Amino acid sequence: MSEKAFPASATTRVPFAVALATLAGAADSIGFLEFSQLFMSFMSGNTTRFGVSVSSFDWTGTTRFGSVIAMFCFGAFLGTLIAAWAGRWRLSTLLIIQAGLFAVGLLAPLGSDAFPLHAYPIVLALGIQNATLQDEAGRSLALTYVTGTVVRFGAGLANMLLHEPAPSFWLQAPLWAGLTGGAIGGGFLHHLYGETAFLFPAGFAAFLAIVSLGLTLALPGSKYVSSETAPQPDAHPDAPPSTQRA
Repeated sequence: MSEKAFPASATTRVPFAVALATLAGAADSIGFLEFSQLFMSFMSGNTTRFGVSVSSFDWTGTTRFGSVIAMFCFGAFLGTLIAAWAGRWRLSTLLIIQAGLFAVGLLAPLGSDAFPLHAYPIVLALGIQNATLQDEAGRSLALTYVTGTVVRFGAGLANMLLHEPAPSFWLQAPLWAGLTGGAIGGGFLHHLYGETAFLFPAGFAAFLAIVSLGLTLALPGSKYVSSETAPQPDAHPDAPPSTQRA
């Protein structure tokens, strides 16, 4: 059952998902090294550090991690609204915005330890990224973190013994491999180029945006880049398809 998946066809959805997970891994790795172990997409880690900062009365750290968590949440909020409004142009629109934000991160002022302004565009882009694709049940694909991915993979292995795994099981290992490979590559890129390494995820996002835009123009309304029946990610079961709003 794939009536709520976006794009509707796994032929393009799966490669885009793995590519975006790779991009997220690279951006998170570069940001972690560049911004003094501040996670760009791993909000579980930032939440733990936020709690430790509060318990230590470290108000600089509290503000630092709390503001990044809020920015990531705002990105997910904004990305979902754009996904609903953009309709069949959703894939290319969100990817263009992400590419732009990665590049803006290089131009943003440094800010302070409490308010790392230069990290906010990167965090915002990765929050938006999670609204780009969704699975057969209409849930946003976890492209920037892997805790849930590892859990679903383990549960899927158990379900293979009990009966059969859900269709989304087969995507979990490639997503983990993509994010891990991106993190390794991002680490190498940062060692070589420092902060300008962010140009690589920006360029990769721009490349994916061009590919998706080309497919959308060549195959308007096609299941390979859109869906006529999928609502925005994580919507109520009665939500109308997002293409009805475009």
